[in-house]
This record gives sequence, C-alpha cells and structure tokens, in this order.
Amino acid sequence: MTAAHDLNLRHLRLLLGIAQAGSLSHAARASGVSQPALSQALAKLEAALGVALFDRTASGVSPTAAGRRIVRRVEHALTRISRAFRRSSATPQKGDPHNYVTTAHVRGLINLAEAGSFMRAAECAGVSVPALHRAVRDLEQLSGTALVERRGRGVGLTRAGATLAQGFNLAHAELTTALEESSGKGGRLAIGAMALSRSLLLPATLADLLRDHPAARVDVVEGSYLELVELLRSGRIDMLIGALRDHPGRELLQEPLFTDRLTIIGRAEHPLATREAGFEDLAAYPWIVARRASGLLDRWQQMFDHADKPRPDAPIQCGSVALIRGVLVRSDFLTLLSPDQVSAEIESGSLVTIQSCVPDTMRTIGAITRRDWYPTALQEQFMAVLRHHATVGRTQPGD
Repeated sequence: MTAAHDLNLRHLRLLLGIAQAGSLSHAARASGVSQPALSQALAKLEAALGVALFDRTASGVSPTAAGRRIVRRVEHALTRISRAFRRSSATPQKGDPHNYVTTAHVRGLINLAEAGSFMRAAECAGVSVPALHRAVRDLEQLSGTALVERRGRGVGLTRAGATLAQGFNLAHAELTTALEESSGKGGRLAIGAMALSRSLLLPATLADLLRDHPAARVDVVEGSYLELVELLRSGRIDMLIGALRDHPGRELLQEPLFTDRLTIIGRAEHPLATREAGFEDLAAYPWIVARRASGLLDRWQQMFDHADKPRPDAPIQCGSVALIRGVLVRSDFLTLLSPDQVSAEIESGSLVTIQSCVPDTMRTIGAITRRDWYPTALQEQFMAVLRHHATVGRTQPGD
C-alpha cells in the first residue's frame, strides 16, 4: 500500500492547480509545465491513491466525490507546511520557500526529531546519513534559520526546527488520512486516553463503534495530559478524551461531555470508613496521588491549600488506576479519585468513599481536538457514539 512518504509533493501542488483551474490546459500554463507532464503527474497520483480524482468533460475537469475529499486533505497538508515555514522563520521570507519542500525533506526532519541522531534517523528514513544531512541543510536554507543543534552526543531540534517538524507531522497525518479514505477500507482512529476515560466511557464507545465498523482499526494511546496533548498537536493522535483544561491553547478545541465528581477513596476496613474525617484525620494517613503536572494532582493540592491546611504525606505518585486500586485495598492509603474509576471495587465492597469535611470536587470531562481538525467519516461517527454514551450512561469516566 502507498504510504504518505511515497507521495510526490510537487504532484500534489499540481493537483491543487488542476482543481482550482478546472482545466488541465489552464493548470499547465499556470504551473509552467507542459500538459503531457501534468497529465502524467495526475495519472501517477491516481495510481498511488487508487481512485479517479477528476471527471473529464469537453469543458474541462471536475473533482469526483473522492477527488473533492482528497483535494481538501492535500490543501490542508500543504497549508500546514507553509504555515510552519512562516512560524519557524526569524525573518520575513522572500518568495514561497515551502513550494520547494520535497518528501525527502519532510521525512528527514520528522525522523530526526524522533531519533535524536543523524545515524538513527537515516536508518528510520531508509536513506544515507549524507543524504539526510543534505535534506536538513536544504531546509535550513529555505527557512533561513538553524533547525538543528548539538546536544551531548546527539542532536536536537531548535525551536524553529521543532515548529517546522510539527507542521510536517500534521501534513503527514493529513496525507495518511487521504490515503486511508481513498482505500475504501475501514479507516483508522488514534485516540489519546487519560486515566478515567479508560474505565467506562471509551470501552463502551469503542464496543459500539466497532460493532458497526468491524474493519476499522483503533490505536488507543494512554498517558497524562501533558504527554498526550503534544501528540495531539503534532497529529499523532486524532483526539484526546479526559478532563478539560482552563487554558488549553488557542489551537485546541474543547467539547464538554459531562461533569465528573472526585472524592476521597479508601479500603472498606480503613479507620476513617465509619466516620466523617476532618483535615487532621486525613493528614494522619499516607496518600497516593496523581503524577506531577496533572489536573488531578492540582485538585488534591488545592483541597488542602484552600483550607490553609498542610498537605498530607504522599509517598506514591502514580498514573495507573490499576496500581492505585491495588495499593488501596492492601493498606490504609487514601486517594482522590472518581468513583467511576473504581466502581467495581465499590460495588464489591472492597473500596468505599470516605466521608469528610472536604466537599467533592467537580470537573468537566470532554473531548479535545485541534481547532482546524477535518474529521473523517469514521472519526465523526466515533464522536457521535462518544456523545451518546456520555449523555445516556452517566456512570462515565474522565481524567
């Protein structure tokens, strides 16, 4: 199957020219190529994509249904590249340097960003190390700024390099989606799942979705908000399910799904299980809390800070609900968690909510996407099923 890196960016630019002109002859003149060369480029794209992109008539050409979707994807991809060039350049650029970017440039910088060394990146890209060096030098000349810097024994991207690589990743994601849509197969989803969404909401959604779309393929990436939001920004995942943030960033769009409750959880035999606990009682026992830089940890800290009480000892920081459950049932540890995440243990009687002077904390659970996201039919269906379960289930998770 054709991969996004196999597509010729020059041919994709010509594709947009054809769509805009509505005529092969007009597009050839506007692009400065011969009509036979343009026709050959179009034929290669149609062969790679496996679909007819245009209907030919006596008056010109018009996109097919598949062609319209692909043209839109290609337009998004090339816009990502041009926008990344503008953002990464320290000085105003002359001409349109993004029009000289090739697939080798895109693949080289993406692999270098991931590998951290020219040798490993060249292996991943399937090119020689000198060829990768040339690709990076070309990009530095086009952007007018340094993209790579030495870091110990390896290399890393400068801020400009990271900006350009992110744009390349988003472009690559759009082209990959174009190929998947044109294949007519089940399609793919890449979902970032914070801890709570893995308990009930996401499993119920995926079970229903795959019942109707058995050929679909789903990649669920687990992690914290900080880990997953960077994957979202770079196009590695399509959406992020979890607790919404107060300041998500202008490039992100948040859709609330439901309100979740956080409360104190402990084992059924915990000394505080049979009475209302005060701050001194809560501080007398060890806590297991969320990892650093997480919304859940912030709420735990605020629970004591707002009451002007010292925070209890929290010897364990952990993002795994399975591990948290295992510690709670075996010890007098306490935690702040959604009851939905431990609903099975609460129903079985091994864990309970601890009544205390601290009011439960409410938080909004939802879906986070890129503001300029252009979802596929499968992704739209996933969001519809997700909204349904968030509305009717309401024993759902969050993070």
